[in-house]
Amino acid sequence: MAARRYCRESSNHRALAFWLLCATLPSLCNPLCAQQTAEEYQVKAAYLYNFAKMANWPAQILPDHAGLIVGVLGGDEDFVKVLRDVLSDKNINGHSLEVRHLHSAEEVKFCHVVFFRTPERSTRPIISQFRQSNILMVGENKEFLNDGGMINLVLNGGKIGYEINTAALESAPLRHREASPTTETSSAQIPEVLQESSRLIAFRVVPEVPRLATALNLAGAVQLQAIVRADGTVKQVKVLGGHPVLAQAASAALMKWRFESGPKETMETVKISFGE
Repeated sequence: MAARRYCRESSNHRALAFWLLCATLPSLCNPLCAQQTAEEYQVKAAYLYNFAKMANWPAQILPDHAGLIVGVLGGDEDFVKVLRDVLSDKNINGHSLEVRHLHSAEEVKFCHVVFFRTPERSTRPIISQFRQSNILMVGENKEFLNDGGMINLVLNGGKIGYEINTAALESAPLRHREASPTTETSSAQIPEVLQESSRLIAFRVVPEVPRLATALNLAGAVQLQAIVRADGTVKQVKVLGGHPVLAQAASAALMKWRFESGPKETMETVKISFGE
């Protein structure tokens, strides 16, 4: 998504003025900051709920009518309270939802979903320990997928989105299909990714549906061709077909994908369907 470039100077002045106001009048700024944090927490909680809805655990791991446990490793108690509020009146396929605030790796093994809010250095060994487990591991730091995590929440342009480590999901005993993390809060169309390439996807970024596409009720498929380096990163993307508004969003997302490593540079074709 292209960054806004107008009024940069005035925006910087406003930002500086706001910072000074916060520094001198914290009692006025704290409610605003708290409100922004609460809204962010609610969005993240909605994502976790929808990720859990899309997961399928073996019967021996999650028997009929057993409780589904969502753990939050580290972080503050405020997020845990928000998550409990969001999940309080919900269930998934007859399974009641229980939220636990975890404080050690030992507690992770009792959960079905774990949201890592710990520093990267402490996250890595825990992911490695439970890599082949039935735990859906979700994080929120830039190295989470590289460390073996399954789904990572990212902040982009003031909005929360998510990235997927396809290889990690496919290697785990649980099964997971593409989720609509904003099903509870948005009526936007959800992109469906259809791979037509020779190399497996290591992880991918799900394209954000442009506001204009939602406003105009645009739907359809975008056909893309990507030059993929030997190390799996995407070098270049070419649009083969699709509406320009949808194609821009799809291309931006595909540039962030990573494919499995190979002996040489290859050409891969990917089809992304928006709301069809």
